[in-house]
Amino acid sequence: MLRFLTAGESHGPELIAIVEGVPAGFEVDLARINHHLARRQKGYGRGGRMLIEKDEVRPVSGIRFGRTMGSPVTFIIVNRDFKNWEKRMSADPADAGEAKVITRPRPGHADLAGVLKYNLGDIRDVLERASARETTARVAVGALAMELLRPFGIDVLGYVVRIGSTEAKLRTGLEIDELRRVTEKSQVRVADPAAERAIIAEIDECKKSGDTLGGIVEVVATGLPVGLGSHVQWDRKLDGRLAHALLSLQAAKGVEFGAGFKVGQIRGSALHDEIGYDAAARRFTRESNNSGGTEGGMSTGEPLTVRVAFKPLSTLMQPLKSVDTRTKAEAVGTIERSDVCAIPAAAVIAEAVVAFELAGAFLEKFGGDSLVEITRNWQGYLEQVRNY
Repeated sequence: MLRFLTAGESHGPELIAIVEGVPAGFEVDLARINHHLARRQKGYGRGGRMLIEKDEVRPVSGIRFGRTMGSPVTFIIVNRDFKNWEKRMSADPADAGEAKVITRPRPGHADLAGVLKYNLGDIRDVLERASARETTARVAVGALAMELLRPFGIDVLGYVVRIGSTEAKLRTGLEIDELRRVTEKSQVRVADPAAERAIIAEIDECKKSGDTLGGIVEVVATGLPVGLGSHVQWDRKLDGRLAHALLSLQAAKGVEFGAGFKVGQIRGSALHDEIGYDAAARRFTRESNNSGGTEGGMSTGEPLTVRVAFKPLSTLMQPLKSVDTRTKAEAVGTIERSDVCAIPAAAVIAEAVVAFELAGAFLEKFGGDSLVEITRNWQGYLEQVRNY
């Protein structure tokens, strides 16, 4: 079973990711993994923290001479900003007087629920781990997962379809490589120049007024075989696993596949993807993809499409009303260094999360201890499906 753990605080010395269940024999290109970390740091509307950090992984286990060994893979990512927080984030009790205690929770953040749950007196003990800085480690994990999917022709891409009041139009028929080229050139990771201009203007407006913006990202995955996931138990359903993982992301509030929430407004005759058969390719086909590439909790072999809605960031430069947890007096939410809009980064993060879940489902279906064994199982299954 492929699984991972992350550790580390936003302003701690480093972030750590441990991935267990990685088979042996897979090539791992650290430059590609670092490229995905750099993508996460980009995007119009990001704050000053991204000017400080230069996120790169340092592998400390599981990889030798560029190949996985079958043992857990561990990545360390240094927080450069820690040098400015060393006393305030120290593990040494002698440094406790260096920290300013935070007692004004921000509406929309983990602050209040966290200090009540863990009986803590300082909100920083919660916000440091609840911070989206943790997603740096998750992007590294997802980038490793992409290395596991690469030999089997599976490609995953995240991009933005809405920020604030502006929806980006997506040209139909774009191949994933062209979609990647277009969206990666955009400052806000959209495939619509007119929408990009409108989004940048709205981000500028929010920056002036001390406000923040949310949005919706879409992730598409191509090259998936039919049958990843399973219908037989609730926790094995592919779309359920993806939704669980995506909703675990900071600020994520909604997930939909294919036609999404519109399915409640459409008649079945107009919604369901009709089935055909391509005799030359020896494969079943679909006339449409309203299901988003899953049926009954399993991949259909069509492109997977999933969207995630992210709320605006909770730190406002014009903070909302709150209460001081110590005095119970009326106050305003604490101001932490933050972004105006992090949705372009959220697309990269969601992409990583989807890649990891797909890699996990793929390895469960074609399980083995090495790339050679998994490839043999995968090829045999594809032939079985073609001969059905």
